Amino acid sequence: MNHTHVIIMAGGIGSRFWPMSTTKHPKQFIDILGVGRTLIQQTFDRFKQICPASQIYVVTHVDYRDLVLEQLPELSPNQVLCEPSRRNTAPCVAYAAYKVREIDPEATLVVAPADHLILNQPEFEHIIDIACKQAQRTHALMTLGIKPSRPDTGYGYIQFTDSNDSIDPLVKKVKTFTEKPDLEIAKQFLESGDFYWNSGIFVWTLQSIIAAYEKFMPDLAELFANGKAKYNTPDESAFINSVYQVCTNLSIDYGIMEKAKNVNVVLADFGWSDLGTWGSLYTHVDKDQEQNGVIGDNVMIYDCKNNVVNLPNDKLAVIQGLTDYIVVESDNTLLICKKSEEQRIKQFVNDIKHNKGENYL
Repeated sequence: MNHTHVIIMAGGIGSRFWPMSTTKHPKQFIDILGVGRTLIQQTFDRFKQICPASQIYVVTHVDYRDLVLEQLPELSPNQVLCEPSRRNTAPCVAYAAYKVREIDPEATLVVAPADHLILNQPEFEHIIDIACKQAQRTHALMTLGIKPSRPDTGYGYIQFTDSNDSIDPLVKKVKTFTEKPDLEIAKQFLESGDFYWNSGIFVWTLQSIIAAYEKFMPDLAELFANGKAKYNTPDESAFINSVYQVCTNLSIDYGIMEKAKNVNVVLADFGWSDLGTWGSLYTHVDKDQEQNGVIGDNVMIYDCKNNVVNLPNDKLAVIQGLTDYIVVESDNTLLICKKSEEQRIKQFVNDIKHNKGENYL
């Protein structure tokens, strides 16, 4: 029997991808790359090569339940785990782990965000296989580290050292986790050679992650353990609604991974991007001779360089004289912003909420 179960986290609102990503329709449900499949559909397609579709679960906000079932018709409603409120990734993973325990107590869990890009599927499957085998043999908490291609300040970093208990040379022992550094520190990380990007993709045996919750987040563990008789029954939803009213708002990184001693990283290079920003999308779209990345059938460009443009196919746009800009229109909302200042998009969204209400968000 295949004991691998996949947990896809799909509850975020992707505010850095505004105006295309909105609260009602976040980026994981959008075909941002213009390839005919949304990001969550691509993620689902990727994991169907690793385990049966019946062993793939999506954790999302209750508002997106119907969107998930519409875009992933192979899922049963019991495979869509609905959070009544956003409480970060520690409760999200705990919910999935305790629910799956009632289905397959011998499970190995692969946990991944819904909105990442992975270009080399065979290598990705190879790395997941290594991580699963290491987790099963040693009960280590596994994470995937991505070989950095540039000193990026938008990612967390994992520092590693050689492991004495490894089934593969790509498996290393995690020394430290570092949050998003400034540019100078990121350059130092790259030069040192022992720092990889933190992908946010995890692999654990069910036993080891529940043991970690019991050790490092016992209050949360107790809350979700109390639902043993409710999971996978009509009573599950009401139970989860009550738990989320009182559970902590914390990431799995802070809550467990940075505290645990038995953490390993698999060093990986499979064409990964978290597609967190328009700038990260720019690196993955086709570009013209002047390095403009354009999505949209009716965009005419003159004297422009290094821009990322995403406009509806039915919109005719003429753009002249721009260099290093983001130009995006969605639902009659237009964003024109310097690529170098795209971190301000979150601020723009907050200002719009304050000054214009939530109709544009």
